[in-house]
Amino acid sequence: MTNANARMEPAAPQPGAPEQDAGQAVPVPMRPLNTPEQMLRIVEALLFAAENPLSEEEIAEALPEGADVAALLEQTRERYAQGGVNLVRVAGKWQLRTASDLRYLLRKDVKETKKLTRVALETLAIIAYHQPVTRAEIEDIRGVGMSKGTLDALMDIGWVKPRGRRRAPGRPVTYGVTEQFLIHFGLDSLKDLPGLAELKGAGLLDASLPPDFSLPSPAPEDDALSADEDPLDAPDDDEPPLEMHLPE
Repeated sequence: MTNANARMEPAAPQPGAPEQDAGQAVPVPMRPLNTPEQMLRIVEALLFAAENPLSEEEIAEALPEGADVAALLEQTRERYAQGGVNLVRVAGKWQLRTASDLRYLLRKDVKETKKLTRVALETLAIIAYHQPVTRAEIEDIRGVGMSKGTLDALMDIGWVKPRGRRRAPGRPVTYGVTEQFLIHFGLDSLKDLPGLAELKGAGLLDASLPPDFSLPSPAPEDDALSADEDPLDAPDDDEPPLEMHLPE
């Protein structure tokens, strides 16, 4: 039985169909959008056309009500698993990307107008592994002071953002990484950051590290503040109320 409420889309004209005059309306047969194959095609089309990764909620908006978005994404990922592009999950969202073994074919050398300094790269790594973290805590970990321009450069790129304020004297601002940081480095979450063994294997850490050296477990990268953070715009309860004395 045909579902009268099903969403429909135009079907392609059949070969051999009689041609219509240019000014004559052409009746277009419709095909339902709520079949499994059609829903897979919708998901594929959305991912192909998207400039940025899509969340499951964004994909669900284009599908019939009740569609199993997670199952459709998994089927799409399997369909592209051996292809030249793969469906990958980055920053909790979904995006079609060139297969990792073919990226070298599409490599394009672009002249960088501004490169990150070693201090900026170290600061970025500290924020990623230790967030939420204040500027003073970053300096304490590095063992040296840091100019304000370092954090400004990372925020200008869009990889670091202010999160909140530490519940401590002075209520210093805390920093964390952004969704754009995860997307740029192809990470689904901060849990995918390389561990100690991977960093040593890549030559990024000295092999003669102290035996008790360890990397912290990154905190969740969502916008939820930790127990010792207040919102950036929260009033300071410790400050006395402003008093105004007017002349009598």
